[in-house]
Amino acid sequence: MGRVRVGLGWVVVSAVLVVGLASCGAMRKQEVAAGPSVYKQLGGREGIAIVVDDFAANVLADDRINARFKTLQPAQVGKFKSNLADQICDATGGPCAYLGQDMKTVHRGMKITEAEWNATVEALVKALDKNNVPAGAKTALLGALAPMKPDIVGQ
Repeated sequence: MGRVRVGLGWVVVSAVLVVGLASCGAMRKQEVAAGPSVYKQLGGREGIAIVVDDFAANVLADDRINARFKTLQPAQVGKFKSNLADQICDATGGPCAYLGQDMKTVHRGMKITEAEWNATVEALVKALDKNNVPAGAKTALLGALAPMKPDIVGQ
């Protein structure tokens, strides 16, 4: 049961990023006229995979949130990172598709706290900063995540 809840934790984090980033799709048309898409600013598939790797490492290193993820097996972590990278790719204008559930459904019963939300966002910011993601792309990602908070925290 503990592994299932921990596995669900990874699904939660990936779903948070995916659904939040999906709202960036509406911004794609504006970005084409204004410059490169968020997907391209993230470095395409390769850049997104690197950010996701760093994000996962940050989450596992953070005692405020790592209990939800510690018991995942290496294959589960690999699958999580691959799926998350594909989801971010899709949400930011790349050549991928996301077919996941809504945030409220994914997080139901998990009782994610405000502190866990903040720590997860910090882990993402740290990964984006480490990889020199441009401020505009970082702002687009974080701005897309913020409206999902009520569907995640306290569910």
